[in-house]
Amino acid sequence: MTRPTGHEPDPAEPVGEPVVPGAGDVMDAASPVSASETPSADEVAVTDAEAPASGHAAAPAEGEIPEAFPPTLREVLLRPQWIGMLLLCLVVAGVFAWLGQWQLGRAIDTNPPPPGMTEEVQPLADIAGPGENLPEPYVGQRVEATGEWIPGDFLVVQSRFNDGVEGYWVTGQLRLDATDEPTSIAVAIGWAATEEDALAAVEALDDEAGKTIEVMGRLISDEGAGMPPRGADPQTLTRMSSAALLGQWHDVEELNVYRPYLASVEPSGGLVAISSPAPDEGSAVNWLNIFYAVEWAIFAGFAFYLWYRLAKDAWERELEDFEDEDAEPAAS
Repeated sequence: MTRPTGHEPDPAEPVGEPVVPGAGDVMDAASPVSASETPSADEVAVTDAEAPASGHAAAPAEGEIPEAFPPTLREVLLRPQWIGMLLLCLVVAGVFAWLGQWQLGRAIDTNPPPPGMTEEVQPLADIAGPGENLPEPYVGQRVEATGEWIPGDFLVVQSRFNDGVEGYWVTGQLRLDATDEPTSIAVAIGWAATEEDALAAVEALDDEAGKTIEVMGRLISDEGAGMPPRGADPQTLTRMSSAALLGQWHDVEELNVYRPYLASVEPSGGLVAISSPAPDEGSAVNWLNIFYAVEWAIFAGFAFYLWYRLAKDAWERELEDFEDEDAEPAAS
């Protein structure tokens, strides 16, 4: 069998012994080694110290700054200052949630008035009292009151519509009976198409004043005072306001006055009956209060968003500062 070229067989080499390639390049074990060629113990220690252990990174040299990493958003959110801000937002959101629940509770009427309640005639004193605002369910309630007209307090109110026709209301002060203190209520007695007819009714009513009468009509909320038309008499009345009428009444010392007024069903003094239909049945759901409740819920959610947005802005500023600090050594 022919041996591969590049290695000639040694005649003294026993047959069957393995041949070690490059045996001439290996130092003979019997060759003497000088002391100068043998590494000292210090050199071996230095070499071992310089060679890193397998699988482990070399430790940083003394004075070398370790590599820094920017903070994460989670780390920023968990800082004490932002935890404290979160607790404050929880308190604010809790207040907003309570306000929303309060609005929602007022939005739904769990005990609505029965249909047709306003058409049942009730005593005036059972529905409202002097100086009190008229509750919403009783707007348009038919009531009855007994008293007498005060002479000289029949006043004309302009710009009043009756079945779509503009005209005038004649009003009077009804001094109520069976009260511990002087108490009055403004009454819209009837409607007139012209001012002349209204003034004629005023004269006729003055002649009948002082007699005890019974008035039945609808109780309606005060409309509030209004400005007279430009160039008109400052005493001109254009709105049915108990406060404005009180300013022109007589005998008002220590007088208690009802805030709502009474629209009489039966006119007198030659006037036309005021058109006063029954009010529409109200809904048991107040959508305006529901809208307010939704608004409070949005405000509560915005409190948490504001906390997150502020914390994230602070984190982004830290990242920008970190990048700027890394860029300075590279530039130099």
